[in-house]
Amino acid sequence: MKPFSLFSAALFTFTSLFSCVAVTAQRDSKEIARPANYKPMELQLSPELQTILARSVEETLSSLPSGGFKTDEIAATLIDLRNPSEARWANVAGEKKLYPASVVKLFFMAALQQQLEDRKVVLTKELERGQRDMIVDSSNEATQYILDVLTETSSGAEMPQKRFDAWQHKRNRVNRFFASMGYTNINVNQKTFCEDAYGIEQQSRAYKGQNRNMQTTNATARLMAEIALKRFVNAARSENMMELMRRDPFKTTKDLDDQATGFIGKSILDNNWTGTKLWSKAGWTSRSRHDAAYIETPDGLKFVLVIFTENHANEREPIPLVAARIISAMRGESQQARPFSTSQ
Repeated sequence: MKPFSLFSAALFTFTSLFSCVAVTAQRDSKEIARPANYKPMELQLSPELQTILARSVEETLSSLPSGGFKTDEIAATLIDLRNPSEARWANVAGEKKLYPASVVKLFFMAALQQQLEDRKVVLTKELERGQRDMIVDSSNEATQYILDVLTETSSGAEMPQKRFDAWQHKRNRVNRFFASMGYTNINVNQKTFCEDAYGIEQQSRAYKGQNRNMQTTNATARLMAEIALKRFVNAARSENMMELMRRDPFKTTKDLDDQATGFIGKSILDNNWTGTKLWSKAGWTSRSRHDAAYIETPDGLKFVLVIFTENHANEREPIPLVAARIISAMRGESQQARPFSTSQ
Protein backbone atom coordinates (compact mmCIF):
# COMPACT_ATOMS: atom_id res chain seq x y z
CA MET A 1 0.00 0.00 0.00
CA LYS A 2 1.39 3.39 -0.93
CA PRO A 3 1.89 5.90 1.88
CA PHE A 4 -1.08 8.17 2.38
CA SER A 5 -0.59 11.68 3.76
CA LEU A 6 -3.15 12.17 6.52
CA PHE A 7 -3.40 15.82 5.68
CA SER A 8 -2.43 16.32 2.05
CA ALA A 9 -4.36 19.52 1.43
CA ALA A 10 -2.57 22.65 0.26
CA LEU A 11 -0.33 24.03 2.96
CA PHE A 12 -1.86 27.50 2.99
CA THR A 13 -5.64 27.19 3.02
CA PHE A 14 -7.10 30.27 4.61
CA THR A 15 -10.79 30.72 5.31
CA SER A 16 -12.65 33.88 6.26
CA LEU A 17 -12.13 32.93 9.89
CA PHE A 18 -8.42 33.61 9.68
CA SER A 19 -7.77 35.53 6.48
CA CYS A 20 -4.73 37.72 6.30
CA VAL A 21 -2.73 39.91 3.95
CA ALA A 22 0.59 38.29 3.04
CA VAL A 23 2.54 41.51 3.29
CA THR A 24 1.21 42.10 6.80
CA ALA A 25 2.28 38.59 7.85
CA GLN A 26 5.75 39.11 6.45
CA ARG A 27 6.16 42.29 8.48
CA ASP A 28 5.02 40.56 11.66
CA SER A 29 8.24 39.82 13.50
CA LYS A 30 6.43 37.53 15.93
CA GLU A 31 4.72 35.40 13.26
CA ILE A 32 5.12 31.72 14.16
CA ALA A 33 7.27 30.22 11.43
CA ARG A 34 7.14 26.70 10.05
CA PRO A 35 10.60 25.11 10.45
CA ALA A 36 12.47 24.98 7.15
CA ASN A 37 13.12 21.23 7.49
CA TYR A 38 9.59 20.28 8.52
CA LYS A 39 7.87 17.49 6.59
CA PRO A 40 4.29 16.41 7.33
CA MET A 41 3.76 12.88 8.58
CA GLU A 42 2.96 10.22 6.04
CA LEU A 43 0.71 7.43 7.26
CA GLN A 44 -0.68 4.27 5.79
CA LEU A 45 -4.39 3.59 6.02
CA SER A 46 -4.71 0.24 7.77
CA PRO A 47 -7.75 -1.99 7.17
CA GLU A 48 -6.74 -3.99 10.24
CA LEU A 49 -6.65 -0.94 12.50
CA GLN A 50 -9.86 0.36 10.93
CA THR A 51 -11.61 -2.87 11.89
CA ILE A 52 -10.22 -2.72 15.44
CA LEU A 53 -11.20 0.91 15.95
CA ALA A 54 -14.66 0.70 14.36
CA ARG A 55 -15.49 -2.52 16.21
CA SER A 56 -14.27 -1.12 19.54
CA VAL A 57 -16.48 1.94 19.15
CA GLU A 58 -19.47 -0.07 17.94
CA GLU A 59 -19.24 -2.69 20.70
CA THR A 60 -18.84 -0.03 23.36
CA LEU A 61 -21.89 1.91 22.20
CA SER A 62 -23.88 -1.34 22.03
CA SER A 63 -22.92 -2.17 25.61
CA LEU A 64 -24.31 1.09 26.97
CA PRO A 65 -27.91 1.46 28.14
CA SER A 66 -30.41 1.55 25.30
CA GLY A 67 -30.92 5.04 23.90
CA GLY A 68 -27.54 6.19 25.16
CA PHE A 69 -24.83 7.22 22.73
CA LYS A 70 -25.67 7.98 19.13
CA THR A 71 -23.08 7.10 16.52
CA ASP A 72 -22.61 10.77 15.58
CA GLU A 73 -21.70 11.70 19.15
CA ILE A 74 -18.27 10.09 19.07
CA ALA A 75 -15.18 10.49 16.89
CA ALA A 76 -11.84 8.71 17.22
CA THR A 77 -8.45 8.38 15.56
CA LEU A 78 -5.84 5.67 16.14
CA ILE A 79 -2.20 5.83 14.97
CA ASP A 80 0.13 2.84 15.44
CA LEU A 81 3.70 4.12 15.96
CA ARG A 82 5.53 0.83 16.47
CA ASN A 83 7.19 1.34 13.09
CA PRO A 84 7.51 5.13 12.71
CA SER A 85 8.75 4.94 9.12
CA GLU A 86 5.58 3.06 8.14
CA ALA A 87 3.09 4.34 10.70
CA ARG A 88 -0.47 3.09 10.25
CA TRP A 89 -3.72 4.79 11.11
CA ALA A 90 -7.51 4.53 11.19
CA ASN A 91 -10.38 6.82 12.15
CA VAL A 92 -14.08 6.96 12.89
CA ALA A 93 -15.54 10.35 11.94
CA GLY A 94 -11.98 11.64 12.21
CA GLU A 95 -12.61 14.72 10.06
CA LYS A 96 -15.68 15.87 11.98
CA LYS A 97 -15.07 19.32 13.48
CA LEU A 98 -15.92 19.39 17.18
CA TYR A 99 -15.44 21.83 20.02
CA PRO A 100 -12.18 20.58 21.58
CA ALA A 101 -12.53 21.97 25.12
CA SER A 102 -9.12 21.88 26.81
CA VAL A 103 -7.53 19.62 24.20
CA VAL A 104 -6.87 22.85 22.25
CA LYS A 105 -4.14 23.55 24.79
CA LEU A 106 -1.96 21.00 22.98
CA PHE A 107 -1.84 23.33 19.99
CA PHE A 108 -1.00 26.35 22.11
CA MET A 109 1.80 24.41 23.85
CA ALA A 110 3.25 23.32 20.51
CA ALA A 111 3.12 26.84 19.08
CA LEU A 112 4.79 28.23 22.19
CA GLN A 113 7.61 25.70 21.91
CA GLN A 114 8.22 26.83 18.34
CA GLN A 115 8.38 30.47 19.41
CA LEU A 116 10.76 29.63 22.23
CA GLU A 117 13.01 27.73 19.84
CA ASP A 118 13.04 30.66 17.40
CA ARG A 119 13.71 33.07 20.29
CA LYS A 120 10.69 35.15 19.42
CA VAL A 121 9.46 34.56 22.97
CA VAL A 122 11.70 34.52 26.03
CA LEU A 123 11.09 31.84 28.65
CA THR A 124 10.59 33.50 32.03
CA LYS A 125 9.70 31.83 35.30
CA GLU A 126 6.15 33.11 34.90
CA LEU A 127 5.83 31.80 31.35
CA GLU A 128 7.22 28.44 32.47
CA ARG A 129 4.64 28.36 35.28
CA GLY A 130 1.86 29.28 32.87
CA GLN A 131 2.76 26.57 30.37
CA ARG A 132 2.97 23.96 33.09
CA ASP A 133 -0.37 24.92 34.65
CA MET A 134 -2.03 24.97 31.21
CA ILE A 135 -1.06 21.35 30.47
CA VAL A 136 -0.53 19.67 33.83
CA ASP A 137 -3.48 21.25 35.66
CA SER A 138 -5.48 22.35 32.57
CA SER A 139 -5.77 25.87 33.96
CA ASN A 140 -7.92 28.16 31.81
CA GLU A 141 -6.37 31.27 33.31
CA ALA A 142 -2.92 30.03 32.38
CA THR A 143 -4.16 29.28 28.86
CA GLN A 144 -5.46 32.83 28.48
CA TYR A 145 -2.02 34.14 29.42
CA ILE A 146 -0.22 31.81 27.00
CA LEU A 147 -2.46 32.80 24.08
CA ASP A 148 -1.87 36.48 24.89
CA VAL A 149 1.87 35.87 24.72
CA LEU A 150 1.63 33.93 21.46
CA THR A 151 -0.57 36.44 19.67
CA GLU A 152 0.23 39.75 21.38
CA THR A 153 -3.47 40.29 22.02
CA SER A 154 -5.38 40.76 25.24
CA SER A 155 -8.98 40.65 26.41
CA GLY A 156 -10.94 43.85 26.85
CA ALA A 157 -13.71 45.94 25.39
CA GLU A 158 -15.19 45.45 21.94
CA MET A 159 -13.47 47.39 19.16
CA PRO A 160 -14.55 49.26 16.02
CA GLN A 161 -14.24 47.05 12.95
CA LYS A 162 -10.91 48.39 11.64
CA ARG A 163 -9.16 48.02 14.98
CA PHE A 164 -10.80 44.66 15.54
CA ASP A 165 -9.57 43.36 12.17
CA ALA A 166 -5.98 44.17 13.16
CA TRP A 167 -6.50 42.52 16.57
CA GLN A 168 -8.08 39.45 15.00
CA HIS A 169 -5.25 39.11 12.51
CA LYS A 170 -2.82 38.80 15.41
CA ARG A 171 -5.14 36.41 17.25
CA ASN A 172 -5.09 34.12 14.21
CA ARG A 173 -1.33 33.69 14.42
CA VAL A 174 -1.57 30.13 15.76
CA ASN A 175 -4.04 29.22 12.99
CA ARG A 176 -1.64 30.46 10.32
CA PHE A 177 1.21 28.45 11.85
CA PHE A 178 -0.67 25.16 11.73
CA ALA A 179 -2.11 25.92 8.29
CA SER A 180 1.44 26.40 7.01
CA MET A 181 2.20 22.86 8.20
CA GLY A 182 -0.76 21.35 6.38
CA TYR A 183 -3.20 21.08 9.30
CA THR A 184 -6.78 21.45 8.09
CA ASN A 185 -10.29 21.59 9.57
CA ILE A 186 -9.16 23.28 12.78
CA ASN A 187 -9.68 26.66 14.42
CA VAL A 188 -7.39 27.31 17.37
CA ASN A 189 -7.66 31.02 18.08
CA GLN A 190 -9.84 31.29 21.18
CA LYS A 191 -9.14 31.35 24.89
CA THR A 192 -10.70 28.82 27.22
CA PHE A 193 -12.90 30.04 30.07
CA CYS A 194 -14.47 28.54 33.17
CA GLU A 195 -17.67 30.48 32.48
CA ASP A 196 -17.96 32.62 29.34
CA ALA A 197 -16.17 35.11 27.12
CA TYR A 198 -16.96 38.82 27.21
CA GLY A 199 -16.12 41.94 25.25
CA ILE A 200 -13.66 41.51 22.42
CA GLU A 201 -13.38 37.78 23.17
CA GLN A 202 -17.08 37.40 22.39
CA GLN A 203 -16.65 39.68 19.38
CA SER A 204 -13.89 37.36 18.19
CA ARG A 205 -16.23 34.39 18.51
CA ALA A 206 -18.69 36.26 16.27
CA TYR A 207 -21.07 36.49 19.25
CA LYS A 208 -23.00 33.31 18.42
CA GLY A 209 -19.99 31.04 18.52
CA GLN A 210 -19.35 30.78 14.78
CA ASN A 211 -15.63 31.30 15.41
CA ARG A 212 -15.20 29.02 18.41
CA ASN A 213 -12.25 26.67 18.67
CA MET A 214 -12.82 23.56 16.55
CA GLN A 215 -10.68 20.47 16.03
CA THR A 216 -10.84 17.04 14.49
CA THR A 217 -9.54 13.87 16.09
CA ASN A 218 -7.37 13.39 12.98
CA ALA A 219 -5.58 16.72 13.41
CA THR A 220 -5.23 16.19 17.16
CA ALA A 221 -3.83 12.68 16.71
CA ARG A 222 -1.36 13.93 14.12
CA LEU A 223 -0.01 16.54 16.54
CA MET A 224 0.25 13.99 19.36
CA ALA A 225 2.09 11.60 17.03
CA GLU A 226 4.55 14.24 15.86
CA ILE A 227 5.34 15.16 19.44
CA ALA A 228 5.63 11.51 20.54
CA LEU A 229 8.05 10.83 17.66
CA LYS A 230 10.14 13.82 18.78
CA ARG A 231 9.69 15.57 15.45
CA PHE A 232 7.63 18.62 16.38
CA VAL A 233 9.99 21.64 16.49
CA ASN A 234 12.86 19.30 17.39
CA ALA A 235 13.65 16.37 19.68
CA ALA A 236 14.43 18.49 22.73
CA ARG A 237 11.29 20.61 22.42
CA SER A 238 9.15 17.54 21.85
CA GLU A 239 10.63 15.93 24.95
CA ASN A 240 9.70 19.04 26.95
CA MET A 241 6.10 18.69 25.78
CA MET A 242 6.04 14.96 26.53
CA GLU A 243 7.20 15.64 30.07
CA LEU A 244 4.32 18.10 30.59
CA MET A 245 1.84 15.48 29.35
CA ARG A 246 3.20 12.57 31.39
CA ARG A 247 0.45 10.97 33.53
CA ASP A 248 0.34 8.29 36.20
CA PRO A 249 -2.84 6.23 35.70
CA PHE A 250 -2.20 4.38 38.97
CA LYS A 251 -1.98 7.42 41.20
CA THR A 252 -4.37 7.82 44.12
CA THR A 253 -6.92 10.59 43.65
CA LYS A 254 -10.50 11.35 44.62
CA ASP A 255 -10.98 13.45 41.49
CA LEU A 256 -13.12 11.37 39.10
CA ASP A 257 -12.18 13.73 36.26
CA ASP A 258 -8.43 13.62 36.82
CA GLN A 259 -6.62 13.63 33.46
CA ALA A 260 -4.56 10.60 34.45
CA THR A 261 -7.31 8.36 35.82
CA GLY A 262 -10.65 9.66 34.52
CA PHE A 263 -10.29 9.24 30.77
CA ILE A 264 -8.19 6.86 28.64
CA GLY A 265 -6.00 6.27 31.68
CA LYS A 266 -9.00 4.72 33.43
CA SER A 267 -8.77 1.74 31.07
CA ILE A 268 -5.20 1.13 32.20
CA LEU A 269 -6.18 1.35 35.85
CA ASP A 270 -9.35 -0.75 35.55
CA ASN A 271 -7.50 -3.54 33.75
CA ASN A 272 -4.42 -3.30 35.98
CA TRP A 273 -2.09 -3.00 33.01
CA THR A 274 0.96 -2.30 35.16
CA GLY A 275 3.99 -0.87 33.45
CA THR A 276 1.88 0.91 30.84
CA LYS A 277 3.00 4.50 30.23
CA LEU A 278 0.61 7.34 29.46
CA TRP A 279 0.99 10.85 28.07
CA SER A 280 -2.23 12.78 27.53
CA LYS A 281 -4.31 15.94 27.45
CA ALA A 282 -7.99 15.68 28.32
CA GLY A 283 -10.79 18.17 27.87
CA TRP A 284 -14.30 18.38 29.21
CA THR A 285 -17.17 20.85 29.47
CA SER A 286 -20.84 20.56 30.30
CA ARG A 287 -21.32 18.91 26.88
CA SER A 288 -17.94 17.56 25.80
CA ARG A 289 -15.68 14.80 27.09
CA HIS A 290 -12.44 14.22 25.18
CA ASP A 291 -9.00 12.72 25.54
CA ALA A 292 -5.86 12.67 23.43
CA ALA A 293 -3.23 10.15 24.52
CA TYR A 294 0.00 8.45 23.59
CA ILE A 295 0.45 5.02 25.18
CA GLU A 296 3.33 2.57 25.47
CA THR A 297 2.83 -0.91 26.95
CA PRO A 298 5.49 -3.27 28.35
CA ASP A 299 4.88 -5.71 25.50
CA GLY A 300 5.73 -3.16 22.82
CA LEU A 301 2.56 -1.32 21.81
CA LYS A 302 3.14 2.33 20.91
CA PHE A 303 0.13 4.25 19.69
CA VAL A 304 -1.81 7.50 19.72
CA LEU A 305 -5.51 7.38 20.53
CA VAL A 306 -7.80 10.41 20.41
CA ILE A 307 -11.47 10.13 21.37
CA PHE A 308 -13.95 13.01 21.34
CA THR A 309 -17.52 12.63 22.65
CA GLU A 310 -20.44 15.07 22.69
CA ASN A 311 -23.54 15.36 24.89
CA HIS A 312 -22.25 12.81 27.43
CA ALA A 313 -19.82 14.86 29.49
CA ASN A 314 -20.59 13.10 32.79
CA GLU A 315 -20.45 9.53 31.44
CA ARG A 316 -17.02 8.31 32.48
CA GLU A 317 -17.18 4.77 31.08
CA PRO A 318 -17.36 5.04 27.27
CA ILE A 319 -13.89 6.50 26.59
CA PRO A 320 -11.98 3.96 28.73
CA LEU A 321 -14.13 1.11 27.41
CA VAL A 322 -13.22 1.99 23.82
CA ALA A 323 -9.55 2.30 24.79
CA ALA A 324 -9.54 -1.05 26.60
CA ARG A 325 -11.03 -2.84 23.61
CA ILE A 326 -8.46 -1.27 21.29
CA ILE A 327 -5.51 -2.23 23.48
CA SER A 328 -6.75 -5.79 23.86
CA ALA A 329 -7.44 -6.13 20.13
CA MET A 330 -4.00 -4.80 19.22
CA ARG A 331 -2.57 -7.44 21.55
CA GLY A 332 -4.74 -10.10 19.97
CA GLU A 333 -6.70 -10.61 23.17
CA SER A 334 -10.44 -11.01 23.69
CA GLN A 335 -11.78 -8.04 25.61
CA GLN A 336 -15.00 -8.75 27.47
CA ALA A 337 -17.19 -5.74 28.11
CA ARG A 338 -17.34 -4.77 31.76
CA PRO A 339 -20.78 -4.00 33.19
CA PHE A 340 -21.73 -0.40 32.48
CA SER A 341 -21.53 1.78 35.56
CA THR A 342 -23.53 4.95 36.10
CA SER A 343 -21.52 5.96 39.15
CA GLN A 344 -20.31 9.55 39.06
